[in-house]
Amino acid sequence: MSQLLFTPMRVGPASLLHRVVMAPLTRMRSSPGNLPNDLMRDYYRQRTTEGGLLITEATPVSLKGYGFERAPGIYDDAQIAGWRSITDAVHARGGRMFQQLWHVGRQSARALQPNGEAPVAPSAIRADGQAWTLRGPIPFDMPRALERHEIALIVEDYRRGAERALAAGFDGVEIHGANGYLPDQFLQDGTNRRTDDYGGPIENRARFLLEVTQAAIDIWGADRVGVRLTPSGAYGSMADSDRHATFGYVAAALDRMGTAYLHIVQPRIGGDAEPDPVDAAVLRRSFSRTIIAAGGFSRDSAEAVLASGDADLVAFGRSFIANPDLPARLREGWTLNRYDRARFYGGDARGYTDYPFHTASERVAS
Repeated sequence: MSQLLFTPMRVGPASLLHRVVMAPLTRMRSSPGNLPNDLMRDYYRQRTTEGGLLITEATPVSLKGYGFERAPGIYDDAQIAGWRSITDAVHARGGRMFQQLWHVGRQSARALQPNGEAPVAPSAIRADGQAWTLRGPIPFDMPRALERHEIALIVEDYRRGAERALAAGFDGVEIHGANGYLPDQFLQDGTNRRTDDYGGPIENRARFLLEVTQAAIDIWGADRVGVRLTPSGAYGSMADSDRHATFGYVAAALDRMGTAYLHIVQPRIGGDAEPDPVDAAVLRRSFSRTIIAAGGFSRDSAEAVLASGDADLVAFGRSFIANPDLPARLREGWTLNRYDRARFYGGDARGYTDYPFHTASERVAS
């Protein structure tokens, strides 16, 4: 079969030797103070390949942006050194690394907010679901609607996060506009009932995401800023009356801004598939630049989406958790380790840095 996954390309100024991307994966392994640590450095270093692209776990730009306890932050200068240790380790092995900037908005609980305050959102609409603590999941709390003047302060949080990411040695940043988090909450009309210039028509609802993206571009330049979207995702009680129009508008706007890439989580396949999904094939009509597709890909389906031209790179998540040498396993057709879902969030090295690499004896047996 073809090996499109293992052909070179560029993302902005970064030269990649293959198209297997490590997806952003929340793991909750930071030290007190939400500081990146040596265990995290080992985790990312294990998953680095020469000329490969890694995207960090979602990284809050504010203490108010937390919905997962002990996610590593980028809201404080004290966090820069830990991230610099990680980027240095990745670069030493020839990899490239973007940092994903995150604010969960309403997908949080008072227990995770400063002073036990209510989470914030564009509108006071509660989401179904659970926030994550080191003691287990807890229900989302009712958010309060952001005041108009507060929105600019959050955009500034993203800008400062982008500055710190630059100081930490990353190759670029990715705006987490997916999975029902704050930019997505502004974007979709099921969660945005505002009547000011951040609500109502698509142009207003997209304003926050585009302002956050521009804030990062002001620090990095457009060719080092990507955006992740889930146009057909329902996670976080998300809904929009016209997803094709909403996400088509955003994709075209990001294309005009010159962003490095659009990272699209594909809709579910099989019995749960939408009858008219907004996927990479649809958004390719509006976005002429690099597209990363994500969402449960196998080697064969990854090759297929590249061959179709709908995507240029493919991001792998759960399989990268369990297989630090995933690109080699995909290239050679080696069997994949199974992931341990119970150890995804929080904990120690178990289910984190102890997954085995493919061995010479396994190669002989296969």
